[in-house]
Amino acid sequence: MNHERAIRRQRQRRRFRVRKRLRGTAERPRLTVFRSNKHIYAQLVDDLAGKTLVSAGSTEKEIGKSIASGGNKDAAALIGKTIAERAKAAGLTNVMFDRGHCKYHGRVAALAEAAREGGLSF
Repeated sequence: MNHERAIRRQRQRRRFRVRKRLRGTAERPRLTVFRSNKHIYAQLVDDLAGKTLVSAGSTEKEIGKSIASGGNKDAAALIGKTIAERAKAAGLTNVMFDRGHCKYHGRVAALAEAAREGGLSF
């Protein structure tokens, strides 16, 4: 129990440390990534207005049909490509990448690389 609480506290500190340097604006929103064991989600956030501009997740029906599992690197790459397409449709190309408490590794890195290949710059 105490070990789980310590891990949660450490992740919260890491998230705050990463996020204190990033403030998304309407011109350059924050691309935030959330991953669970089964799914991965990404969204573009304008922190000044407090609004989510664009979002994508592996739980969406049309995305879920084309992936076997939402918790692997293939799904993360598809979400990265999807968020880049939706951002470009909304007229956004420059973003700030917010990895949250996760290391830039595995699924998070796959999502980021796919978003870069899709046309986002960060």
